[in-house]
Amino acid sequence: MPERQEITALVENIEKAIIGKRQVILQVAAALLAGGHVLVEDVPGVGKTQMASALSRSVSGTFNRLQMTPDVMPADIVGYMMIHPESKKIVYQKGAVYCNFFLADEINRASPKAQSGLLEVMEERQISIEGRTIPLPRPFMVLATQNPVETYGTYHLPEAQMDRFLMRIVVGYPSKEKEMQILSDIEGDNALQNVAAVFSLAEVERMQRDAAAVTANQLIREYIWEIVNATRHDENIRLGVSPRGALALQRAAKATAFINGRDYVIPDDVRTVAAPVLAHRLILSPRGKSSCASQEQALSQLLERVGVPIAAV
Repeated sequence: MPERQEITALVENIEKAIIGKRQVILQVAAALLAGGHVLVEDVPGVGKTQMASALSRSVSGTFNRLQMTPDVMPADIVGYMMIHPESKKIVYQKGAVYCNFFLADEINRASPKAQSGLLEVMEERQISIEGRTIPLPRPFMVLATQNPVETYGTYHLPEAQMDRFLMRIVVGYPSKEKEMQILSDIEGDNALQNVAAVFSLAEVERMQRDAAAVTANQLIREYIWEIVNATRHDENIRLGVSPRGALALQRAAKATAFINGRDYVIPDDVRTVAAPVLAHRLILSPRGKSSCASQEQALSQLLERVGVPIAAV
């Protein structure tokens, strides 16, 4: 089934800066419509930061980027209270996260203390500081990047932090054809200059509501539970998916159905987003580490064993 016209417009707009990664862009779009956050993980130079920047430019909201280094403090992220020099009143000084799209570049280079500043922000979409609760602008989305290969000067993201990302997406290298197109068409950083806003914030919020209203019937919910429950009893997996992960899978499947022009979820929607939504929530057992190359492979093997409902519509 063809994509909705507005989603096609968004994807084609981002493709002005990111060539040959349509499926990855659709996953990011699904995360946006599901109201979730995205961790973009891959080696340097494949377009992680470019992807996040292009998405934020496609929506007429505010965008802040913070280069996560060991000296970044929680106050740099969430802000702080200060005495106004003129009024002498205590006022809130906004941090980098006070925006619609926040890019935490190389998030695993920030200290655990700084990373903890994102936990409440990502889950509650608010900031609690000195007894005050400050809501963040809507829509709000965190896009974080990290390089999984380089470990010097990095900090492991704790499971609580990983669980707050709706999706972990791997960009990967482009095909020869697409890379030749990159070499001929894109001139370095100038690619982002071609990306303009195609959505207003109100339009994004409307599509988020429409995506949330997509129907997932009883058979689909049972299918999601079967997948999640299987991760908790698989000998290759030491830590399975939490109820938050099950909810994330349903939200992402609804967003995928919406993108494909349907108002109901089918099993293929669930399977399409299962890897980016669930794999990063798993911890492999010693057996799993020896028999599976990655969390994605362990999940793929598990999905083959879980029966797909026949009459799921």
